[in-house]
Amino acid sequence: MKKLILFGAFIFSLNISAQQKTRFDKIDSLLVHLNQNNKFMGQVCIREAGNIVFEKAYGFSDVENNIKANKSTKYKIGSITKTFTAVMIMQLVEERKLKLDTKLAKFYPQISNADKITIHDLLHHRTGILDFINGDTTVNVYQKVSKQEMISKITAYKPVFEPNSKFEYSNSNYYILGRILEDVSKKDYETNLTERIINKLQLHNTSITSSDSESKSYSYTDKKWTVNKEWDMSQAFGAGNISSTTADLTFFLDAIFNGKLVKKTTVEEMIKLEQSYGKGLVTFPFGERKFYGHTGGIEGFRAVAGYYPTEKTGVSLIVNGDNYNRNDIMIGILSIYYKMPYQFPNLTTFEVSKDKLSSYEGVYSSSQLPIKITIKVDKGQLTAQATGQSSFGLNPISKTEFVFDPAGVKLIFEGKNMTLKQGGGQYLFTKD
Repeated sequence: MKKLILFGAFIFSLNISAQQKTRFDKIDSLLVHLNQNNKFMGQVCIREAGNIVFEKAYGFSDVENNIKANKSTKYKIGSITKTFTAVMIMQLVEERKLKLDTKLAKFYPQISNADKITIHDLLHHRTGILDFINGDTTVNVYQKVSKQEMISKITAYKPVFEPNSKFEYSNSNYYILGRILEDVSKKDYETNLTERIINKLQLHNTSITSSDSESKSYSYTDKKWTVNKEWDMSQAFGAGNISSTTADLTFFLDAIFNGKLVKKTTVEEMIKLEQSYGKGLVTFPFGERKFYGHTGGIEGFRAVAGYYPTEKTGVSLIVNGDNYNRNDIMIGILSIYYKMPYQFPNLTTFEVSKDKLSSYEGVYSSSQLPIKITIKVDKGQLTAQATGQSSFGLNPISKTEFVFDPAGVKLIFEGKNMTLKQGGGQYLFTKD
């Protein structure tokens, strides 16, 4: 999850008994508020010490046929699939069927630098293999592709960098790991998933993606929910081809950290970060606490699942109606859960012309703050990004005023100047 400009540290506190009901009611009110204003459809689950304390679905799994989503509705989880793949690879390591220093050349010697790339490098995205999803403009994600065709495509890529010299996220790495899982176990990926994770944990709503029994994903265009075209999952294999529920995802993470799938020593290996990425796990810091998990995005689905081992607390959010930043929704959920000050977003918007929005684009700096803010238009929405931080969407409340309610941010544009207001402070920025 991303840090936000001047947002400050997240401070958590645990409250139990009657006050829990109040905060969970507030979380529900926030999500109802977003859903009723066509900003969000999806599913949420919070789990404490293995027990679900909040779980609910919002909106529809199928808008066209008026089918409402429920707790058992399955959604595509995108790259959270990588955590499942990593767990199964680490199980093979525990079984001594595979080693972290085993070279890729043992399985696919035709791939560039296969004699230098290890299983460790694949798990940590340190291979230098081009990401076929985001780095190859010829890829058609709607087309069925065989294993042989995919391996040939990956083989044709020139190395992006020397193996194990740095981290660079690549879906190709986990596609290859999924195939290595099959090669070593002599079983297909789906059978491995079923035997190694689903059956062990009794995950009733997790499976390889099958569009016949799952939710569709939507974008909000022309004041209505518009269904997104479905990918062919043959290319997402091992990197993004699983569907699940938020309840199953929180249970899966709980199982990882409590010895139900891999040993404690293996978990310690998995959470070792090398340039922000472990073995199928990343961290989500909130104040002094550190959640472990992963994010995912495929078609219009946006997913995140995190687990804080010390408190044995897990939270997961899956969005299938994408019209509001997923991270901002999670910030709202966690702010309320941990009793932090939080203001519900003002969803009243003002129509601003494309030309007017474009006129605000640029990089702004201030003599009052040691940061720069980049203003861009993304998919018709003005976004802001501070130095070293991720971008967030801005809601127009007039032709010149834009707000980001979760952080109490207001930006006011006048000529080349931009005034930032937050927390009682006022800061003048000027376009470079």
